[in-house]
Amino acid sequence: MVRSESASRPSEARTRLLKTASQVFYAEGIHSVGVDRIVAEAQVTRATFYRHFPSKETLVVAYLTEVDRAVRSQVDAAVAAKLPAADTIRALSASIAENIQSPGFRGCAFLNAVAEYPDPDHPVHVAVLEHRQWFLDTVMELLGRIREQSAERAAHHFVMMRDGAMAAGCLFDPVLVCETFLTGVERLLEVHSTRFSAKPTDA
Repeated sequence: MVRSESASRPSEARTRLLKTASQVFYAEGIHSVGVDRIVAEAQVTRATFYRHFPSKETLVVAYLTEVDRAVRSQVDAAVAAKLPAADTIRALSASIAENIQSPGFRGCAFLNAVAEYPDPDHPVHVAVLEHRQWFLDTVMELLGRIREQSAERAAHHFVMMRDGAMAAGCLFDPVLVCETFLTGVERLLEVHSTRFSAKPTDA
């Protein structure tokens, strides 16, 4: 009975905790930020923190869930435009490039998190893999609309280019990184959409 209100909508304290954690985890890393820091900046008590998040790892998973939701929203927006599959891939790539060039960009939140949680059985690691599998499957489905053959290979190629761009974008000139990434996407689409004719058989 006491939790009926929080079941229908997130409490203000939980929202502040998650927003604070999301900002500092992304900007400074996860292990470097303790619960006391989050509690102080969110202006809640430790009891309030643990009422909403039984552990720091629970909060980390909630943070990644929010990032996952944001990425899915971007992808959904690109798909909802009902463009040809190649143009949907281009729109998704442009969204990635825009993110890389945004202020405060610190790389991929999921790759950053998994580097701090290498245990494949840890809930944070599992959350990262689930997000990445969804992203790969989504890209593969779009590429499959262009040409089913080699769609999986092309999707892996796209994700690797995306990962490289996200890693390089916070180390080097993000404009140049994005230009390189988008050029690579165009080349990938060109190669993938080509229907190779079968080799002639010997008479």
